[in-house]
Amino acid sequence: MLSALRSAAGTWVAKLLLLLLVVSFAVWGISGQLVNGFGGNSVITAGDTTVSPVEYRLAYDRQLAVLSQQFNTRLTRDQARSLGVEDQVLAQLAAGAVLDEQASELGLGLSQDKLATLTMSDPAFQGPDGRFSRQQFENVLRQIGMRPEDYLQNRGKVAIRQQIVEAVSDGIKAPDTFLRAVALYRGEDRTAEYLVLPKSLVESVEAPTDAALTEFFDKNKQRYAAPEYRKISYVSLVPEAIADEQAIGDEQVKQDYEQNIDRFTTPESRTIEQVVFADRNAAQAALDSISAGATFDSVVTAQGKTAADTLLGTFTKDRVPDQTVAEAAFALQANEVSQIVDGAFGPVLLRVTQITPAVVRSLDEVSPEIRKELAVAEANRILLDVHDNYEDSRAGGDSLREAATKLGLKVMTVEAIDRAAQRPDGSIVTDLPQSKELLDAAFESETGIENAPINVGSTGFVFYEVEAITPARDRTLDEVKDKVAADWRTDEVDTRLAAKAADVEKRLKDGAQIDALATELGLEKQTKRGLKRETDDGDFGRPGVAAVFGVPEGGSGVVAAPTGDAQIVFKVTEVFEPAGADANSIPDDARTSFASGMADDLLDQLVAKLQGQYGVAVDRSAIEQALAF
Repeated sequence: MLSALRSAAGTWVAKLLLLLLVVSFAVWGISGQLVNGFGGNSVITAGDTTVSPVEYRLAYDRQLAVLSQQFNTRLTRDQARSLGVEDQVLAQLAAGAVLDEQASELGLGLSQDKLATLTMSDPAFQGPDGRFSRQQFENVLRQIGMRPEDYLQNRGKVAIRQQIVEAVSDGIKAPDTFLRAVALYRGEDRTAEYLVLPKSLVESVEAPTDAALTEFFDKNKQRYAAPEYRKISYVSLVPEAIADEQAIGDEQVKQDYEQNIDRFTTPESRTIEQVVFADRNAAQAALDSISAGATFDSVVTAQGKTAADTLLGTFTKDRVPDQTVAEAAFALQANEVSQIVDGAFGPVLLRVTQITPAVVRSLDEVSPEIRKELAVAEANRILLDVHDNYEDSRAGGDSLREAATKLGLKVMTVEAIDRAAQRPDGSIVTDLPQSKELLDAAFESETGIENAPINVGSTGFVFYEVEAITPARDRTLDEVKDKVAADWRTDEVDTRLAAKAADVEKRLKDGAQIDALATELGLEKQTKRGLKRETDDGDFGRPGVAAVFGVPEGGSGVVAAPTGDAQIVFKVTEVFEPAGADANSIPDDARTSFASGMADDLLDQLVAKLQGQYGVAVDRSAIEQALAF
């Protein structure tokens, strides 16, 4: 709280800009009514200093605006209360009040010239030229419903309060002794010996008695309750659902095929090798040797290169990095060596080792694909007309099923589904369009009601109705007996394994050697070295590492394995302090953070003392009045 107070005391601009974001002009009008309606009531009294209901309301609205931005939704008062906003604002204002009272007793003040300078330097009041603008000043205050004299009074209070804050917190640095302790704490690493106790140690669990099963079921009845199910009928109006492939003629298909032949063509590709030479004379000498009977591979070897060095790659003509090389390579026969080519990196000789001819898919082969695409494109064009015709039918009294039938749309029905898209048998409905949105809407609807459609992307709709509702209920043990028995066994195995691990750890504490325990249990002792604090180790997990660092050297403990199928019993055998751990090893940003935290602690202590000294009184009824508008 006081860290915010300390920083905010010097950033009135941020507060003022937040005021602009809090609520609409209408609410600020209400705030004006609050000023007139509350009379002399005070939310907070500290000595002779008071906080009015309107000041509380403005601070509350500012805090609400900040949280609403964070949650990306306008919070209700109930939501704000659950987050503790009312008490947070009260604490902030109470801290400010006692600081104001202290400033008054100390006789702290602010000259008019200084107040004018602070106001004129406020960016919120600067015009396009970057200088203070009287018109901007008045416009900003008018927008938030604040009079100039009220702003100046509050700005002066903030500046005076800042004098106390700075006197307490400015110049504070974290002591070197503290920083060295932090360096030791952060840099320490540990070695732990441990046993992994698998479930197989206790899995010979007998079948539960009827009494045990009944007791387990009664304790966990909610786990087996049947959720609410709904019978939902829906119609998907998407291009694919109304596409009529039979309406697309053969001539249309042929025309599209000829116009887009490139889509159905896989171009020729070639595997190209090249040797780059320092100059054209060297390239000519190599070419002459090939003409005299030498091979391309021997030329490569003579250049001190390998086959891997010469492999340019396999490309279609348009993908060859150097188009000059592309033209030459695609004019060669397989295994033919080119003439000298002036490549981008010098003269080269080329060889094509493999040619994959171009392949053109036939019209017969791609006709179904083209026909479907053309039908979907046409369906896209008429989809909104179909939507309007459906809506007209419903407006004329047709049911969902009748309207769909008229338009040739298919009605799909899910006999029973819960909010999680599960059927009563536990299977998941995977083919529901816009599943989350549709289920959310369906479970907010009632039976027999015409609902607004769910959008599917930018080109489709889902029309739906709830035909029946099966209320949630408690299942009987007989209905879920097999599942309850399986869960009981799982729970019993976990309980027995935890007890086994606790017993092993007790024996370890009592002096048993971990090697002897490992032999007795038929397990392998393992050792983990170099564990660092606050890491997420693959074998221990973050909670396990925390447990290892939660005991002294020689200490032991039990943690669940990250995989969830075992318990780990460990003993810390070595603790190492980091070499060179001193104050200078702490980064500057951490030093600043520690200093800020210490300053906050001092401010907390000051405010606590002042609150006791001035006897802060809070009027809860005034708070309720402030928040009632």
